[in-house]
Amino acid sequence: MTGLPTLVLASQSPRRAELLQRLALPLRIVPAYLDEEALGHLEAATMAQQLALHKAQAVWRPGEWVLAADTVVALEGESLGKPSGVEENKAFLQRLSGRTHSVYTGFALFGPEGQLHVEVVEARVTFRALAAWEIDWYAQSGEGLDKAGGYGIQGLGMVLVERIEGDFYTVMGLPVSRVWQRLGELGYFCPVR
Repeated sequence: MTGLPTLVLASQSPRRAELLQRLALPLRIVPAYLDEEALGHLEAATMAQQLALHKAQAVWRPGEWVLAADTVVALEGESLGKPSGVEENKAFLQRLSGRTHSVYTGFALFGPEGQLHVEVVEARVTFRALAAWEIDWYAQSGEGLDKAGGYGIQGLGMVLVERIEGDFYTVMGLPVSRVWQRLGELGYFCPVR
C-alpha cells in the first residue's frame, strides 16, 4: 500500500512501535506524558481505556491520524502496574505464579476530522507454578521493570506462561488485528485522492 497517511503513535513503547512497523505503516512517534497514577483508582479495564484516550487527546491535532494504547494487568480485580524495582517485581511474580490474570489493552484512534474510536480488549494469561529460583532469575533480568504486571511475554517472560486465552498481541501491548480493523472502518486505508 502506498500513499497512506502517517500514523502518529502516542506511546513510548518500543513494542507497540515494532508491531506497527511490521505492518509497514508510515509511523511517527510522539509520546504522551501523563500521570498514570492519577487514574489508579479506576477498575482495570476502565483505566486502560481512559489512559489510551487521554494519551490520544494529548497528542492529536486536526488533520492527523493518532493511535494511543495502554495495558493494565489485573489479578482478582487488583491492578499490577510497573514494578518499582526488583523486589516488587519478585512479589508480582510470586502472586501471579500458578494463577490466571487478566490483561486489558485499551486503544484510542483519532482520525483527521476528529473521528474517534476507543476500545478495550481483554486476554487471560495463566502462569505455570514458578520455582523461587525462576522468580529471582526473571526479576534480576530487569526485563519486567518497565512492563505492566512485571513481565514481558515477548521476551524472557515467555517461559513463565502456561496458557493464553485471547489475542497474544493484546498481552504484548497492542491488539493489532482490532486496530487494523478500526483503522479501516475510520477510513485510513481509503485511497488518497
